[in-house]
Amino acid sequence: MIQSILQRYFDEASAYHLTVISTSSGGVAQEKQQAELTTQAVNLLAELIAVIRPKKSTKYIDAVNALQALCYTLNDHPEYAQFLRDTILKLIMQHRSVSIFVDSGIQPSSGFFSEISRRISHKVLPEALDWRYLKDLFGQLFSHHSDDEWVLAVPDIVWLQLVDNLRFSEADPATIDAIFQQLLEASQILSYRLTAAGLEPELLKNHEDLETHSSPFITQNIEISAVVNAENATDTDISHVLIMLSQCRDIITKIRKNSAQTGTSIRLTFLLQRIMQQLDRLENIFHILVGLKNQTCVKAASVCLFKKLVYAECSKNDVRLHFRENIELIALRVTENASRTGEHYITENRAEYFKLLRSAMGAGVIVGMMAMIKILVAARHLAPLMEAIIFSLNYGLGFMLIHILHFTVATKQPAMTAATIAAAVDNHDGKTKELDKLVTVIAQTMRSQIVAIFGNVLLALPIAMLIAWLIFTFTGQHFVSVEKAQHLLADIHPIQSPALLYAAIAGICLFLSGLIAGYHDNLAIYNKIPQRLMALKWLQKLLGPHRLNRVAFYIENNLGALAGNFYFGCLIGGMAAVGVLLGLPIDIRHITFSSAFVGFAFVGLDFNISWQTVRMVIAGVLLIGTVNLLVSFSLALYVAMKSRKVSFAQWRMLFIKLLSRLNQHPSEFLFPPKVIKD
Repeated sequence: MIQSILQRYFDEASAYHLTVISTSSGGVAQEKQQAELTTQAVNLLAELIAVIRPKKSTKYIDAVNALQALCYTLNDHPEYAQFLRDTILKLIMQHRSVSIFVDSGIQPSSGFFSEISRRISHKVLPEALDWRYLKDLFGQLFSHHSDDEWVLAVPDIVWLQLVDNLRFSEADPATIDAIFQQLLEASQILSYRLTAAGLEPELLKNHEDLETHSSPFITQNIEISAVVNAENATDTDISHVLIMLSQCRDIITKIRKNSAQTGTSIRLTFLLQRIMQQLDRLENIFHILVGLKNQTCVKAASVCLFKKLVYAECSKNDVRLHFRENIELIALRVTENASRTGEHYITENRAEYFKLLRSAMGAGVIVGMMAMIKILVAARHLAPLMEAIIFSLNYGLGFMLIHILHFTVATKQPAMTAATIAAAVDNHDGKTKELDKLVTVIAQTMRSQIVAIFGNVLLALPIAMLIAWLIFTFTGQHFVSVEKAQHLLADIHPIQSPALLYAAIAGICLFLSGLIAGYHDNLAIYNKIPQRLMALKWLQKLLGPHRLNRVAFYIENNLGALAGNFYFGCLIGGMAAVGVLLGLPIDIRHITFSSAFVGFAFVGLDFNISWQTVRMVIAGVLLIGTVNLLVSFSLALYVAMKSRKVSFAQWRMLFIKLLSRLNQHPSEFLFPPKVIKD
């Protein structure tokens, strides 16, 4: 098949060449002939790639076999090898190739959201092709969206065999020189862009040494220009360039690491991602240039560049890839901030355990009063929007008060503690000792969440009963009617109502509130909110320097938690209104509020309740709490793990160790062990 394709195009090219020699007249006819030659060359390569391409991208062995068959044919027929080699080189030489080297696989300077918009629009309506550009021709050759999978899967040694059999060392020196000039232009453009990126205010703001010392982003341009313009570049000259590029890479790595303390933004993340891509491409092209200039081997660097270009072409309109590459770093910073907060929700000893219990009991008191306000507002039957606003303010301000008083709402833990566990997974090196520590952290987390739930329910239920009894004692009327009480109990039935679905929705809201908390912590650090507050003249006069300093310090350490609590209240308070607007049965069920509503319902029914109802209420409250925790914890842990790129092997080792500990010491997951004193 491969040999027949090569023979057919070789014969056509020979016949066409004779016709061109006898009829060549220049001008328009010559342009037409050039277009026909380009079409013939593209068709040849497209047919060869179609034969090599496996039916399924996962079966790359078929592609390996096809490539080896092509190598065998080229080795047996040197004329075919020369024909195919000249076809490839002429396509590169005669078309504008700089754009494919400097743009493909490198994010543009337009910005994160502009690039998302471009990718979406080009997915719906592909861009027009311009046959003058090699980039567009390359896209026609690798037109299947899965081409990058098999191209990358084929071992480099197979591609190197193909390069050997094409005998590029025997190519026309003038053609090689023309391609060298195009690569030279591409390297200079990339170097200029890298210099400009290194002077971006966003970068200077996060690495002040770039202003006070000689910047490697500027020096690399000088070194590269010296190497490419020199008659014979020495190893010392080449090493200087590589050192400068390495220093640029070190700066980007340092900024990324420092963002755990200094915060980050979408703009900065996008800029750093683009600089890293430019550095990778510049190093790749530079190795090829130096190899061509000094007449050394460039095959490995060329294969590496080829694979990257195929991958870039197949993923140029991939919205998910673009989103993932940039958001992962932001998610890491968000979960990093959340994990530091999460450490306060994990108890290591009995003193901390009972302290958390008392903190959760304090939150139960406030939740009982918040539940009372919610019932009072609901009894007014206000317009859906007004009702949603009041519900949101009730929940949001109530949760903020709980945080200010250093109390704990149990379901607020998972979004924080999951990030702490993910950080621990990321840090362990696979040793048994490290895994034991990690399992201990998980055991501490589980028992902390269990005791927090117990503390919330332990007081939310009796506080609600106490409020209802006091109202009945002083007014002679029950706080909730019999019908309302029955309705409150029916709302938490685990089978006859969508309570568990609503509990899952509440879990999603909890997860989102954790992300919001991490985002605002990052925002406070990156935008220097405390320092900007302290610079406000009117606030200095109002509070005084000392008090303003305390306020700024509090906001620096608590802005995320306050924002997360407030927005969580808004989410659960407005969810029912969203359901009304969409015409969907959307609501929330939260274990602490559900237990408070049970307290109001029991008093409203004068405790005239069957044991079946009590059993149903206990099952409903426990299941609601379980779903709340599982959904929020699973989502938060998933995002934390994805942001740290934790491998499946790490997960498996952890899971096995966790089951073993649960089997041997189940009590550790419920209660802290005694500290044995020496």
